[in-house]
Amino acid sequence: MAIYVDFMQIEFKGYKWCHMLADTLQELHDFAALIEVDKRLFHQYASYPHYDVTVQMRKTALEYGAIAADRKKIIECAKKLKVELNAPIKRAKSSK
Repeated sequence: MAIYVDFMQIEFKGYKWCHMLADTLQELHDFAALIEVDKRLFHQYASYPHYDVTVQMRKTALEYGAIAADRKKIIECAKKLKVELNAPIKRAKSSK
């Protein structure tokens, strides 16, 4: 299982936020549950599926084995997750 966190620190509502991704959606959701990231922080309809995590949550993720990833790796994961997320939709449309 590989979980990735970026180096972003976007300020919003008094916190600094980063992004958390994984090789698969299941891994991402399982890891988020493990480190107790609220499900509402999952962004399914963003440019790519990811969790927003605070800098403190990022630190926890790293302590649990997440990998600090550069932009190239984040984009690579983002593309895979988007394809995985949209796969059931494409199958449903093609069966009609």
